Amino acid sequence: MTVAVHGVGTSHFGRQPGLDLVDLAFAAVDEALRNAGGPRTVDAVWVGTVFAPAGVAQRVLRAMGLTGMPVLTVENACASGTTAFAEAHEAVRTGRYGRVLALGIEQMSTAFEGAITPEPTDPEGRSGLALPALYAMAATRWLHEGRVTPAQLAAVSVKNHAHALHNPRAQYSGSFTAEEVLGSRMISDPLTLLQCCPTSDGAAAAVLGPLRPGAVRVRSVALRSGRPWNHRSENVWGHDVVRATGAEAFEAAGLGPADVDVAEMHDAFTIGELVTTEALGLTGPGESGKAAESGRTALGGEQPVNPSGGLLSRGHPLGATGLAQVAEIVWQLRGEAGGRQVPGARIGLVETMGGGVSVLDGNACVVTVLEAP
Repeated sequence: MTVAVHGVGTSHFGRQPGLDLVDLAFAAVDEALRNAGGPRTVDAVWVGTVFAPAGVAQRVLRAMGLTGMPVLTVENACASGTTAFAEAHEAVRTGRYGRVLALGIEQMSTAFEGAITPEPTDPEGRSGLALPALYAMAATRWLHEGRVTPAQLAAVSVKNHAHALHNPRAQYSGSFTAEEVLGSRMISDPLTLLQCCPTSDGAAAAVLGPLRPGAVRVRSVALRSGRPWNHRSENVWGHDVVRATGAEAFEAAGLGPADVDVAEMHDAFTIGELVTTEALGLTGPGESGKAAESGRTALGGEQPVNPSGGLLSRGHPLGATGLAQVAEIVWQLRGEAGGRQVPGARIGLVETMGGGVSVLDGNACVVTVLEAP
């Protein structure tokens, strides 16, 4: 069965310790159900979250009267939301359920005082290797190889903060120069503050069902976890799992990178967007930094990336991120993105990369290809 996205919704993203998970989830689910039309009920729910307490899915759904149906909670690091989307899609595609809800929720501001604490049960986490350092090592390698310049890294931040000026739901926005980005406080050399995503709270949701007139079609969804990776691997961390997942999604969709009109991808750090752009084939090797610097991946360019502002500017509440990306692409394909609209967008791509696990090339990656009505 062909699956479509019937409705999407999100909360505002930002540090919102005064709002609990019920408040955040209600904003997203209420909008998604209203947007989808029809009954305010679904046959099943998948909920993606990373740090929420046990039973949170049923608790937030109870508050909006969604009880009695199967509810499944999934955790796949930063890709939790799109993992929920992938499983909801499969449930409709196979005919198991007719109308399902995918929800992503996270409240980071009350879970951590600052950055995410490395996981002590993971060998690399036990050594103190946090994700900013892991991405910084990738940036350092690309700088050393001449594959990217500091100005090109900064260009990703300049672009995405500028995009967020047109997104009222975004946590941060602003008009910055490359010099201001590079001159902001150092977090993990060479990545400065304005090259790192913020701590965020938020929720996002999507209602999926059979294809109907006016709905955004799901052309494909691919989900993978990383293969073994270490210092002898040819590419930087995360590259190969994104490449493999993207290739699977494109093959299933019957499309290629050149067909993509607009993309939302995982830019928790500036280097992440550049690695992903190349891994997905939107640019050739060594070309992603030039594409960001030249405006090719900016609004008005050939293939805009992260018109929402991305994780860097919209924010990154882990469980909600992937479904916020889906919501943005759905709005783009419907022509409802306002000042950040990509004119005539027909094919949209979402890529979410999940966290780090020792000796693996990423915890998880989800790539989905969507098509305008």
